[in-house]
Amino acid sequence: MAATNINRVVMTGNLTADPELRSLPSGMSVCSLRIACNTRRKNGSTGEWEDKPNYFNVTVWGAQGENAARYLSKGRPVAIDGRLEWREWEAQDGTKRQATDIIADSVQFLGSRDDASGGGGFGGNGASQGSDIPVNEGDFQPAPVAGAAGDDDIPF
Repeated sequence: MAATNINRVVMTGNLTADPELRSLPSGMSVCSLRIACNTRRKNGSTGEWEDKPNYFNVTVWGAQGENAARYLSKGRPVAIDGRLEWREWEAQDGTKRQATDIIADSVQFLGSRDDASGGGGFGGNGASQGSDIPVNEGDFQPAPVAGAAGDDDIPF
């Protein structure tokens, strides 16, 4: 039996620039994002923990790309689910270039639109206190505990 290849990327980060939307001659929309995602590591000489930013190019196709361009902006935290794609080309000076990009299957907008300016910069985990989705505080209330009299109703 042959092994199955898996090409999956899931990450959170912050946009380092505003999204760039363009349309192909076929009419298909494509949005380009650039995100920063930190890696924490211990500095060998000082013993202190420090963040090292990693930068990734993300491509989002179709209506999802149009929504990303419409609602996202620099600094906004996002969650990306997609796959890696490697490409190679020849530059104008004749040198061969290569890049690995993320092709997004889904982009989740994290935080609120106001978080773009103060969304924790690139130092956080990509999540923030705010959200575009209203929270129902009742979801966090403890469930009522049944009294001893109610236990007789349990069918087992």
